Amino acid sequence: MATLASLILEDGERFRGRLFGANVSVSGEVVFQTGMVGYPEALTDPSYHCQLLTLTYPLIGNYGVPSDKEGEFGLSQWFESSKIHAAALIIGELSEDPSHWSSVKSLDQWLKEHGIPGLQGVDTRCLTKKIREKGTMLGKLVVDGTPEDSIPFDNPDQRNLVQEVSMKEPRVFNPSGSLRITAVDCGIKYNQIRCLAQRGARVTVVPWDHPLDANDFDGLFISNGPGDPQFCQATISNVRKMVSGRLFTHNLLGLFQCNEYLPFLMTQ
Repeated sequence: MATLASLILEDGERFRGRLFGANVSVSGEVVFQTGMVGYPEALTDPSYHCQLLTLTYPLIGNYGVPSDKEGEFGLSQWFESSKIHAAALIIGELSEDPSHWSSVKSLDQWLKEHGIPGLQGVDTRCLTKKIREKGTMLGKLVVDGTPEDSIPFDNPDQRNLVQEVSMKEPRVFNPSGSLRITAVDCGIKYNQIRCLAQRGARVTVVPWDHPLDANDFDGLFISNGPGDPQFCQATISNVRKMVSGRLFTHNLLGLFQCNEYLPFLMTQ
């Protein structure tokens, strides 16, 4: 008999479903993705660190999970990082009989191995509409029999998630590349590194707070990542030193982010 669980949102609304993956209760921010494929990549994407990931496509897991095979440039061929970063997976229906030439295990088995719970039987499109209309929303997945009060709503944006997912030491990919790119890892995906290296770049991935020296690279790449960027003051300070300027240059830099400049005239 299937174990039941509930997704409880911070406004009190509940979504009942059947548990798969690990038998644990978790909490975090509820987010959604609308892609038809790509659940192995999404689950291992550091941008979803500590989030309850909702997938709107109605059937998930039908092509199983591939092996963590090392591919080009020493990067995992199928995953975006070395582990699952999402705290939980919320779906409509789980495929019980996956079939694909690259599959080595089911989605259910993979989540069990990583200690990640999943919830199926949820109207994910209804949930997605709610998130879209209400904005950021916390939630918790509570397995039946677990006291709800024992699982508090956890807001992951109150801590430095970038620090949690970033590499701890610099690492070089495609060392024979002619163009030197330094990539600041704020939650970088393997495919971002791969795309740079495939274009002939020597990619040095550095931690989020690593000091930067313009003499060390020809180009600087700042990755995407999870959480509140206000925690990344070290990154902001390091990058600011790379893009400083005087007089008219400040106007140009300001236009990178908006269309207003001194003397406060709006551009069309």
